[in-house]
Amino acid sequence: MNFFDLATTGSTPWKNGGGSTQELACWPPGADMNRFEWRVSLATVDRSGPFSVFPGIDRQIMLLGGDGLHLRGPAWEHRLEPRWQPFAFSGDDAVDGAMLGGTSKDFNLMLRRGAWRGAMRIVADAQAPETAEAGLAMVLQGEWLWSVPGAVPQRLRAGQGLWWAGQGDATRGQLVPADTSTPTAACAAVWIALERCESQNNESKTPSARDG
Repeated sequence: MNFFDLATTGSTPWKNGGGSTQELACWPPGADMNRFEWRVSLATVDRSGPFSVFPGIDRQIMLLGGDGLHLRGPAWEHRLEPRWQPFAFSGDDAVDGAMLGGTSKDFNLMLRRGAWRGAMRIVADAQAPETAEAGLAMVLQGEWLWSVPGAVPQRLRAGQGLWWAGQGDATRGQLVPADTSTPTAACAAVWIALERCESQNNESKTPSARDG
């Protein structure tokens, strides 16, 4: 189990100068932008411009804060404006993001197509990895506890979270609101549980990605 805090996570500028990225988790460890199997990151976007292209990658994005973006793909468009509402699109698409106002912060999940599957979920109650081989959780609002039997619970606040990647065995522990008497509307976290696809026929794909 790996814990992180956005306040102490370094950022990397985009090559096109349109923003920066904080990488929260990447599998396998040390994989570059051409070889990762799954990746979770937070992007800070401060100007309009193109998104990076990620051939062979399925993407999910949601607004964490700021005024949002108007996304335009080859045959679709989407206003990334209400926060905490995931939107899925293909990394193969050439996407342009037009600012709807000031700087925006976006939460991103990228999955190698045919290798992993899963989705972002916004939750307000207890969650457990159980048999999910990999995943990530980050607190959006309120205080939460990562609780494992026999250990002191780890307290997590907004911008803090954890990720795991096992070998197919059950992952012990659960993420629970710190105060169960608090109304669920006061607690929110993004929860991602991932599992390997039965068929991984993507070995021949060699994507050419930049950043994002």
